[in-house]
Amino acid sequence: MIVCGDDALAHRLAAELRNVYGEQVTLVVPPSERTVRPPVVVRAGTASALLDRVSAVVNRAAGNPGGTGEPAAHEGVLEADELTEAVFTEAGAERAAALALVYDDDETNIRAALTARRINPRLRLVLRLYNRRLGQHIEELLDQASALAAASAAADAGDEQWSGHRVDASTTVLSDADTAAPALAATAITGTSKVVQTAGLLLRAVERQPPAPGEVADPGLYTLALLSTTSSDPAGADGSESSGDQGPRLLPDEAAVAAATGRGTVVLQTVSYAYSGTSMSTGRAVVPHFASLFSRRLRWSLAVMVGCVIALAIALTIATGDHPIHATYLTLLDLFAINDPAIGASTTRQILQLLSGLVGLLLLPVLLAAALEALGTFRNGSAVRRPPRGLSGHVVLLGLGKIGTRVLTRLRELDIPVVCVEADPDARGVATARRLRVPVVLGDVTQEGVLEAAKINRAQALLALTSADTTNLEAVLYGRSVRPDLRVVLRLYDDDFATAVYRTLRAAHPGATTRSRSVSHLAAPAFAGAMMGRQTQILGTIPVERRVLLFAAMRVGGHAQLEGRTVGEAFRAGAWRVLALDTGVGPGGSPSEGGSENVRPGLSGLVWDLPPTYVLRAEDRVVLAATRRGLAELLGRRPRGRAGA
Repeated sequence: MIVCGDDALAHRLAAELRNVYGEQVTLVVPPSERTVRPPVVVRAGTASALLDRVSAVVNRAAGNPGGTGEPAAHEGVLEADELTEAVFTEAGAERAAALALVYDDDETNIRAALTARRINPRLRLVLRLYNRRLGQHIEELLDQASALAAASAAADAGDEQWSGHRVDASTTVLSDADTAAPALAATAITGTSKVVQTAGLLLRAVERQPPAPGEVADPGLYTLALLSTTSSDPAGADGSESSGDQGPRLLPDEAAVAAATGRGTVVLQTVSYAYSGTSMSTGRAVVPHFASLFSRRLRWSLAVMVGCVIALAIALTIATGDHPIHATYLTLLDLFAINDPAIGASTTRQILQLLSGLVGLLLLPVLLAAALEALGTFRNGSAVRRPPRGLSGHVVLLGLGKIGTRVLTRLRELDIPVVCVEADPDARGVATARRLRVPVVLGDVTQEGVLEAAKINRAQALLALTSADTTNLEAVLYGRSVRPDLRVVLRLYDDDFATAVYRTLRAAHPGATTRSRSVSHLAAPAFAGAMMGRQTQILGTIPVERRVLLFAAMRVGGHAQLEGRTVGEAFRAGAWRVLALDTGVGPGGSPSEGGSENVRPGLSGLVWDLPPTYVLRAEDRVVLAATRRGLAELLGRRPRGRAGA
């Protein structure tokens, strides 16, 4: 297999394929990207004290097999500035089973995919694309090109093998941003929720603390994991691969759950069919609400003026005996100074006329202010909003790149108030924030006053998702200095560094929620599973401390561990567990909507809570939770050495 990329995801994916699936991997990277470990250089100040403690842990963790440092000596590494036909030929694309293109630039991946498909039409492709709509079109185009090439070759040469490779010669488009965003957003909201959302399906898992004496814990639909016994120990391994028996246990059986007293659990709580279109809040920015045209103070001023007019009209009706409508008409004439003077009228009428004129003078600046505010609201409809006064309980989101934009969209879908901070006014997420009418503070987060402008002192959570580890770390440290109980989530490229930062922050602030997340760590298992072919569809991943649990959909046929077994017999503790049966397939196991095996069926007909006695048939399609090694075993791969769960 071949992996091409220019950041940590490429190295993480290559390690995943080599250690978990036992595949031979050729890694193609730019000359300057052989080692993708961002320099850990922190500005002087509050961060320097933390760096001393972090560096020691990073140095001790340098030998962690899950790290993203130098590739192993037996892993083939090819350096190339550009993915040309010569580079693919040297990497062995003509003989490779699969190719992953995980460059950060969509155009680079598309250009390389077209070249690779031309060299080897039977090559299985996995692309990293941020643009979802473009990804769907590219997937269809490359699959069609592969099918036409296979049919042409079979017709010309009579090669029966081409038809046998149709299923494997597929194209899968994934996005690391889409994979990681649900976990990042859910962590910021509650600190413990874990969400998988795909194909209209929403799975929500939660961390549950150990029940008090005499209480019975709610098991939810399924118990997915037992948390680490060292989760409350700042010096503990925090569920990493070196935790051993003290670390988290994925997919435990009932006996293990019953015996694990004093340990928290991760349970599958709810399953629903989510709205898969664009955010419902997207349309809010098309035409501003009437109330949003004017400030609250101006609305109160207008209300007082209307009340004065009504009071004057009632007083005139009582004083003169006129009909209320005629009295209101006279009051408005007096208000706008277009009525005749009340010479010769009663004293009460003259006083009311003078009061109406006074109210009219007060009304003029109010009307002028209303006109200016309404005009300003329409003019600023294309500009970023500022955080409103009195805002509290919101989420401060740092960075509006690919990951930040997806997280922002996810948070707004959940109606969570957000304030964004971005240094680049032309960043891709600024337009999204403008469309969703989300306040944005433009400025360098490391500069004094920027986080204050985002109302960090009244925020419920801080998501540091910029592309610089040091910027994220400095922002979190400053946020904690302002509010020690602030819930923080860091995006860190280096997983060893993320682990070290997490432990240190947790030790310094034991009463606050701290989460450090490596996007490549969350996304790599999904990309690796996709490289195994479309017989397995990776729905998503959830983090369990420093490990990852995968959700996948697959056909039972061809898997001896599942076919012909009951649901209870097919369950293997610590490896995989069947969660649901997809009834949206037709006779013979084909998708009900028709089409070839390369067409992924939907997930609209799932049956959950299957009885343990249900016998799995070859034509059944199931949704299961699996560890990385468990999924590799289901796919017939044998990992090399220990790769963890």
